[in-house]
Amino acid sequence: MRTLIIIICGVALWGGFLGAAKFFGNAGSKGMGLATYLFIALWFLISAGNMWMGVARAGYSVREELPIFLLIFLLPAALALFVYWRFLRTDGG
Repeated sequence: MRTLIIIICGVALWGGFLGAAKFFGNAGSKGMGLATYLFIALWFLISAGNMWMGVARAGYSVREELPIFLLIFLLPAALALFVYWRFLRTDGG
């Protein structure tokens, strides 16, 4: 359940990044792309921090935490990239 909550928070964070891009007047393709790529970089750090907490504080091994890290990081990041490339990009590519 905790993993699902973290994944949902990741998607919500990406939505916040897109909202911030639109709010600050850069709702074009470049602004949405920058927001998406900044989200992915930050989300990687957050996911890695979550993994570190699992290893250092909860006592799990890296081998046990790695699949959870990949799930937590890749689902929101892949969703963000897919939606950006499929629906938000307007550069003709």
